[in-house]
Amino acid sequence: MFAVCAIALLCLAYVSHSEPLTCKDVLQPLDELDPNDLQGEWAMVAGSLRVIESDEPFDIPDSVSLNFYNSTFTKGNLYGESINTTFTHTSCRDCILLSFDVESGKRQHFYLFSRRRQLEQEEIEEFTAQVECLKMPPPAVMDPTKELCPDETASDPAARNEEKTKGQRS
Repeated sequence: MFAVCAIALLCLAYVSHSEPLTCKDVLQPLDELDPNDLQGEWAMVAGSLRVIESDEPFDIPDSVSLNFYNSTFTKGNLYGESINTTFTHTSCRDCILLSFDVESGKRQHFYLFSRRRQLEQEEIEEFTAQVECLKMPPPAVMDPTKELCPDETASDPAARNEEKTKGQRS
């Protein structure tokens, strides 16, 4: 009797683990987001863009980076477009996944950023599955061997001072 129960449990465990994740499972928005965890530089690892008029994949440069920083003054310019941004859950431990829905679905962006330049294959596969769930073109994956474009104003104190001076004159 014990053997029968053990086999039944193993079969149930196998079936429950072999069931693929649904799109609802892989596209969960983040419940909590600590802005302090975002500070610093993030490299774009992969991205997809869908424009209603076109299902063609988008061309991207060799590297893209994103910087979050603590700021007491922010300014946003929006020229007639409405943008909804969502942070989406990912199993990647040092990644952020951003979705931008522009003008109610006319254009949809889905970007995976990480502190690392190269991710594990499983992490890329998860992102690809998320892109497929959104019915977007296959993602473009950045080449981790390419250098990130240098951020001249962040690394050059003279450029930072010049930028501050220009901002004060305006």
